[in-house]
Amino acid sequence: MTTPFDARPLVEPLEAGAARAFVRQLRQSGRLPQLFTGSNAVFAIIVVVMVILFGSMFLTVFAAIASSFGDGAVALTLIPFVVFGLAIAGVVVAVGASQRTGAERMLRLDRFARANGMSYLPALAAPGLPGMIFGLGHQRAATDLVRGERPRFVEFANYRYTTGSGKNKSTHRWGYVAVKLDVPLPHIVLDATGNNALFGSNLPASFDRDQRLSLEGDFDRHFALYCPEGYERDALYLFTPDIMARFIDNAAALDVEIVDDWMFLYAKRDFSTVDPATWAWLFSVVGALLDKFAQWSRWRDDRLAETAMADPDAAAHASVGSAVGTGSAVGAASAVPFAVPVTVLRPPPGVAPHGRRLQRGIPWVSFVLVGGVVLFWILTNTGVFGLFFR
Repeated sequence: MTTPFDARPLVEPLEAGAARAFVRQLRQSGRLPQLFTGSNAVFAIIVVVMVILFGSMFLTVFAAIASSFGDGAVALTLIPFVVFGLAIAGVVVAVGASQRTGAERMLRLDRFARANGMSYLPALAAPGLPGMIFGLGHQRAATDLVRGERPRFVEFANYRYTTGSGKNKSTHRWGYVAVKLDVPLPHIVLDATGNNALFGSNLPASFDRDQRLSLEGDFDRHFALYCPEGYERDALYLFTPDIMARFIDNAAALDVEIVDDWMFLYAKRDFSTVDPATWAWLFSVVGALLDKFAQWSRWRDDRLAETAMADPDAAAHASVGSAVGTGSAVGAASAVPFAVPVTVLRPPPGVAPHGRRLQRGIPWVSFVLVGGVVLFWILTNTGVFGLFFR
């Protein structure tokens, strides 16, 4: 992220054939799956066979009907052939245009990533990230991943997952930014109020309202902050007034989740696009927060020190290791001739079990809505309404 922001590769003209050559290179290197392999090939063959079969049957029937009206109607038999041919040509043109647009997008994003000291990955199935959106549904996949390693790992991507099946099948689309932190932190969620839906939060998970923490100033107007019970003081340490101001000024349109040693920014829109304004905004958000993570890296969970006091052997081992700055017990024995009191130990990086995950809440609004629909269906199908409207 120290490289100056350069959005020119997103808009500058491309050389003829460069996009097709780039996609071919991606497929040959295994970074992009082949189009017609495995289940995709079987599906494509089935579709082609069905189109040819039903198209031929339709044309034959239409020709037979038209010819029964005499020689003057024979010309009518040409109409379905023309329509069918135009339809096939339209599908071919549409598919070709879609593939060409996709190829150009991937090439532009790859060049944009390189110009900004980052790397590009077209797709990644089921990314193993701990955020709330990554373990839901099926057919989970991240696409158009742009990653940076300096000064810390940052990943920008689009994400899709599917819930339900058949007529109830729904595809959920998100954009996310994943930032690697220096140490694990308590599970904290900042639910942005500006992007909420009509009946509340747009997040795919709800949390027990007893974990809601009110902060000073205007922060509560922009975010609802949730932290595990007992970690209120820790949340106040992490979200000092200057950090709260950074979130309000730069990330008020985004939902934020801190879990383990990751911070995620979410929105129900694509982040990885060829729109320079979107990238300028995302880079400014991450850049505004990066220099504040040094304070977060100093946070320690005092509850881990309490655990160490309850286990003196583990505490003594931890105290020796921290005193010499090494994991070698042999070197520690010669360097520290006396036992360090457990009470002065600084807790190691980590979070006690109680603070690692928020307690999920019950989505009462959804239950009330579903219950109302079910009640209305029962009343209308049992004739109860007829007793009052005769």
